Amino acid sequence: MISEISSIIGLRVYTDEGRYVGKVEDLVIDMEKKIITGIAMIEYNRTLIDKKSGVIIPYRLVKSVGDIVIVKDVFKKKKEKEEEKRAKISF
Repeated sequence: MISEISSIIGLRVYTDEGRYVGKVEDLVIDMEKKIITGIAMIEYNRTLIDKKSGVIIPYRLVKSVGDIVIVKDVFKKKKEKEEEKRAKISF
């Protein structure tokens, strides 16, 4: 189990739409339930995520783990909402 968890650290994270999100720095683990609850990233794509410090992606968004980690693309929805707001303001 430990070798499986440690193998996730350092993997690159992409959305299911193929966009680079970042690199796994650490994992958030619920010790009582013995489950992973999040992926912590310090190095991440700032065009998708507008934060100054590290990011934790909820593990429920992870679709698969292999040579890379694939997560559900929730960033696209955020970007579309921002574009809608800008369009409303410009009229």
